[in-house]
Amino acid sequence: MKKISLFFLVFSLLNFLSLVILNSVSFHNKQFTENSSENINFVVLSDMGKYDESIKRKIADHIGRLAEKNRIDFVAVAGDPIHGNGVQSITDQEWENEFEDVYTASSLQMLPFYVVLGNHDYHGNTQAVLDYSAISERWNAPARFFSIDQTVDKLQHALFVFVDTTPLIDDYRQKYSEAGEQCLERQLFWLDSTLFASNSRWKIVIGHHPVYAHTEKLESQQSDIQERVGKILEFHAVDFYISGHTHNFQYIKHKDKTIHYVGNSSASDSRKVAPIEGTIFCNSNSGYTLFTVSADSVQFSFINYRGNTIYHNVIRK
Repeated sequence: MKKISLFFLVFSLLNFLSLVILNSVSFHNKQFTENSSENINFVVLSDMGKYDESIKRKIADHIGRLAEKNRIDFVAVAGDPIHGNGVQSITDQEWENEFEDVYTASSLQMLPFYVVLGNHDYHGNTQAVLDYSAISERWNAPARFFSIDQTVDKLQHALFVFVDTTPLIDDYRQKYSEAGEQCLERQLFWLDSTLFASNSRWKIVIGHHPVYAHTEKLESQQSDIQERVGKILEFHAVDFYISGHTHNFQYIKHKDKTIHYVGNSSASDSRKVAPIEGTIFCNSNSGYTLFTVSADSVQFSFINYRGNTIYHNVIRK
């Protein structure tokens, strides 16, 4: 018990010190020193709707101000954009309540939101989440799983792969009939083939459920993702796997694995978190993650609902 207590004390102290140091630096100057047109700047949101209205709007307002002063190329939504029971149709009032009337800044109106489904979307009509792409110019959910390739500089590329993780978890396949109807082998074959065919310098995969994270959910949910998704990511030496679902910030990097696991927090309510094996940083604030991809590095910052950078890292290649 003394060893465990000491570990948590040291880990908490390191988190506190990193927060103090990072908040003493201007975020705007730090992350976008050159704002180079050859970089890719994107925001990660997840678990966006319902619950804490005040925090939700603070986060949306801060992203709007960020996009006014800096070039943001897109928003990656790692599942559960509406939360609760999802939406029932493309005319559901929840679209206005939880998205259109929240992300109102003019700088966000033409910004692409690339969206993957989360488990709460399976409470409602998942096809409506995809079909809303025809209603909103900024909503981009072209399929249940898809990829986009973007140029980092004149010669290099970054591949972004978006996966639908709910049907890849047995518990959800049994709970939600629509999840059980999806062919998990087809998606896994597509994921494997897409990564195999790419020679992009950076490979970044985005899904709702984490491969590794501290979570109070069923252990089998995470083990299903580790077995089905994690092994494919490791085989193809993916650089980053970005997830939501846990409603807190987590950065995990195992010594024997090349993948950086980045868990994005909720853009609404948050949950408690504790370090696990491989945890480099964790924090229970609500917020979002900001990434900058260049030819030789990926920077990412965890930003809480107050607009403070609570963690920043640069991964070089």
